[in-house]
Amino acid sequence: MADRTPAELERENAYLKLRLAQLESDNLDISAENGRLREERERLHARRTARAPNPLGSGQ
Repeated sequence: MADRTPAELERENAYLKLRLAQLESDNLDISAENGRLREERERLHARRTARAPNPLGSGQ
């Protein structure tokens, strides 16, 4: 790696800080979506178990 000027290092540092902020924001978004999907799955699973088949409801 060649020696870089202070200005180049400052630009790279600014870019890396911006990229880190973007990735942290993406991580938060994904974590929130994961939580929403988990809640939805639990809600759907609870609904499925709450609707147990009724043996008298089959038209017999």
